[in-house]
Amino acid sequence: MSRTKVVPIPVMGRHNINAYLLLGRRPVIIDAGTPGSGRKIYEQVAAHGVDPTDVSLIVVTHGHIDHFGSAAELHRLTGAPIAGHVADLGPFRAGRAREPYLPTGPMGRLMARNKHLHMRVEPFEPEVLVTGETDLEDFGVTARIMPTPGHTAGSVSVLTGRGDLVAGDLIANSFFGLVGGRPANPPFHDDPLLNLASLRRMLALNPNRLHVGHGTPLDPDRVRRWASREHRRLSRLEAAGRIRARAADAAA
Repeated sequence: MSRTKVVPIPVMGRHNINAYLLLGRRPVIIDAGTPGSGRKIYEQVAAHGVDPTDVSLIVVTHGHIDHFGSAAELHRLTGAPIAGHVADLGPFRAGRAREPYLPTGPMGRLMARNKHLHMRVEPFEPEVLVTGETDLEDFGVTARIMPTPGHTAGSVSVLTGRGDLVAGDLIANSFFGLVGGRPANPPFHDDPLLNLASLRRMLALNPNRLHVGHGTPLDPDRVRRWASREHRRLSRLEAAGRIRARAADAAA
């Protein structure tokens, strides 16, 4: 059994938007960044001494365009198949995220006005359809795709055999990754309560670190303390009828 290493691939800024490279017997890419960043990811993979055409799989963690915006381009550049969860096939096939975005706070309300979040990007059809926990050993890495719905209906994370959790937007750093090491919600969640349940389920697996789409790696104990506070906050909002969540039929 090979050991799988997690390598961050900055897509925007130093940590604002991240893709990841998993290194094992064969390389796997997690997430494809914003539209037009496929070549940048390709070149960073090569800079790590990896032939990008050896990439065995591209895992898209969810249906927001800062994570799948260059999936089709990266597929053409590497020849690797794309894996995505069936519950986010709508955005993948349409090339657009589900709208309206549901902000988690002031940052989300501000970002929801950004026209780039509402654009249409090149669609794609995942060749590897994820419906449940999926072993990636056949793709050359000791890791599993873990469904973690809530941020979107089809959100997934990837847990390596070494205990590294590549968590997509399950959790983020504060201010869209600008405040390193401080857990926070990303700007949007389709279902905050479901997302928190997914996060706590992943924390129960005792990961060593959480590698996120926005920001630097997070310490799991710090995330646990944050999750407890978030549970209390959401419970108050739920009791007051003030939680917005996307209806299940709208996730189709």
